Amino acid sequence: MSASEEYGLQNQSSADPILKTNNNIAFHADNPITVEPIRKEDLQVSYAHEMEVPDNGWYGGFVNGCGTICGGLGTIPCCFCFPNPFKSVSQGNVGLVTRFGQFYKSVDPGLVKVNPLSEKLFQVDVRIQVLDIPSQVSMTKDNVNINLSSVLYYHITSPHKSKFAVKNVIQALEERTQTTLRLVIGARTLQDIIERREEVAVSIQEIIDETATSWGVKVESILIKDIILSHELQDSLAQAAKSKRAGESKIITARAEVESAKLMRRAADILASKAAMQIRYLEAMQQMARQANSKVIFMPSANALESIAAQNGESSGPAPALTGEEAAYAHGASGGGYEGFGTEHQIAHQLALNEVQGDVSTTR
Repeated sequence: MSASEEYGLQNQSSADPILKTNNNIAFHADNPITVEPIRKEDLQVSYAHEMEVPDNGWYGGFVNGCGTICGGLGTIPCCFCFPNPFKSVSQGNVGLVTRFGQFYKSVDPGLVKVNPLSEKLFQVDVRIQVLDIPSQVSMTKDNVNINLSSVLYYHITSPHKSKFAVKNVIQALEERTQTTLRLVIGARTLQDIIERREEVAVSIQEIIDETATSWGVKVESILIKDIILSHELQDSLAQAAKSKRAGESKIITARAEVESAKLMRRAADILASKAAMQIRYLEAMQQMARQANSKVIFMPSANALESIAAQNGESSGPAPALTGEEAAYAHGASGGGYEGFGTEHQIAHQLALNEVQGDVSTTR
C-alpha cells in the first residue's frame, strides 16, 4: 500500500465514526450496531406447493403439447405472434396455477413458467390488509340507536381457500363484520359500550375469526373508530353528567361542613375553660393598649374581684382597739377639735396636715 493510500484511509477513519465493518456487524465509535442479515422468512412465508398433475386424457395432452410449443416460440425475442410463457409474481403475493381450470400448484414470488394454452396464473396478496367497515346504525340493549364505524385488519393464510372457496373474500368479511357488530352491540348497554370499547372489539374479533378461518383468512384485530350519538342523546348525556357532578359537589360540601362543625365544637369545648377565657381577656386588653391616643381604664374581671375579695377576707381580722389618745387624735383629725391634747400634739398634727396638702398640690 502506498503512502497516499494510507493517508487517505487515515483521513477516512478520522472523519467517519464507523471504524470497522464486515458483512453483519458495524462497529461504531460510541457503541456497536448489529445489522442482522435479511432472511427470506422475514419477508414472506413460503407457500410453494404442487399437487398431483390431473390427467385430462388425449385431448388434454394434445392441448398441453401445443401450448408448450407456442410458449417455446414466444420466448424468441421480437416474436410477438406467440404468448410469452414466463410470468412474474410480485413480492407479497402468492401465485396460484390452474390447469384446465383445476388448481394444482402454488408458487412463491419470482419468475414462473406457465403453459399459455392450458394453464392460468392468479396472484393472491398475503400481506396484512386494512378494511374500512362502513358506518351503520345499531340499537343497544337499552334501546338507544348509535352510529358505529370500525376498521378490520386481516391477512390471508391459505391463498387457495381465499381464492377458490369464497367468491369475494373482502365483501364476505365486510358483511360478516357488520352483522357481528350489530349482534354484539345489541347485547350491551350504551354505557357499557362507551366504557369498554376494547372489550367489545375483542368480542367481535373472536366471533369473526371463527368463520374467517374457514375462508383462509386470519383476523388480526378490529377497532371501533367512532361512536356517533344523536344530538338529543348527547344533550341528555351531558345533562346527566352535569347533574352527577352537581350531586358530587353537594356531597363534598356537606362533608366539609360536617368536618367544620366537628372542629368548631372541639374549639368551643377548649375555649370554654377558665384558662382559655383568661388568655383571651389578656389578649383583648393587650390589643386595646396598643391603640394610639387613647386612654384605657383596666377594670378587673369578675373572677379577679371575687378572688381579691376572698383573699382580703381571709387575711383581714377584727379591727384593733384604739387607745384613748389615738381615739382623741382621730376625733380631732376628723373635725372634732383638739381638745384634751397638748400644744405639742397640735403643732405636730398641723405640720403633718400641711405636708399632706403640699404633696397634693405638687401632684396637681
